[in-house]
Amino acid sequence: MLVLLCASSLFSASAHAQWQWVDEQGRKVFSDRPPPSQVPVERIQKRPAIGNAKTTALPATNPPPELASSQPAGRTPGIDKDLQARKTAEQAEQAQREKAKEQEQERKLARTRQDNCARAQAAQTALNDGRLMANTNAQGERGFMDDATREAERQRAQATIASDCGPADNHGASTRSTP
Repeated sequence: MLVLLCASSLFSASAHAQWQWVDEQGRKVFSDRPPPSQVPVERIQKRPAIGNAKTTALPATNPPPELASSQPAGRTPGIDKDLQARKTAEQAEQAQREKAKEQEQERKLARTRQDNCARAQAAQTALNDGRLMANTNAQGERGFMDDATREAERQRAQATIASDCGPADNHGASTRSTP
């Protein structure tokens, strides 16, 4: 029984063994099997230790000169130019979408300001002509504006005209609506 337990532990340890080497094209290869016999020992970077489950790492070396010269001129390993171009195009498209969204928000704000301005100017005209104006209170009863209420409404309309009828400021214009 003890022999079977030892044999199974050795088998499981070898199943986790990892090999690492550099192939002919200069790419790193990871495997649980040893490299082919044509791979020189200098290119093997990691191999499993014999007798235990830990792996022994070899110092990383630069690829042999014959591999370095076999790479196309001007090509940096690890950088995909097509991927980089797609990524740049995607970022430009995202920036364009954000700019269009921002412009749409500015147009909506301008329309809201224009509507507020028109309502405030109409309210001010009605308040300035001196006729009796009716309003509805919180209980739903109809009443007439007294002079103090008329003046408060006139000031509110004037503030709205000042904020929404002039040129838009960049710090956020008022978007309140007036009756």
